[in-house]
Amino acid sequence: MSETANPAGLPLRQRVQQVIDMIRPAIQSDGGDVELVDVDDQGVVQLRMHGACIGCPSATMTLKMGIERNLRAQVPEVSEVVCVR
Repeated sequence: MSETANPAGLPLRQRVQQVIDMIRPAIQSDGGDVELVDVDDQGVVQLRMHGACIGCPSATMTLKMGIERNLRAQVPEVSEVVCVR
């Protein structure tokens, strides 16, 4: 499912949540989870990591190379993904 065209006219936050929901099972299979905290007007997505992701040395790689890459590919308005506590 590509959200790039946004044919349904969905709000940015909802489109971001849909992509996160698609990615979530892979993260959960490793004992972690991710929560959408906010999406600002500049396209910065704030996420909170849970479970095994907390303190995991690969969490930054998951955030940037996995989640951010997927979000930017499917929701062009996303400029960056950051982790918040």
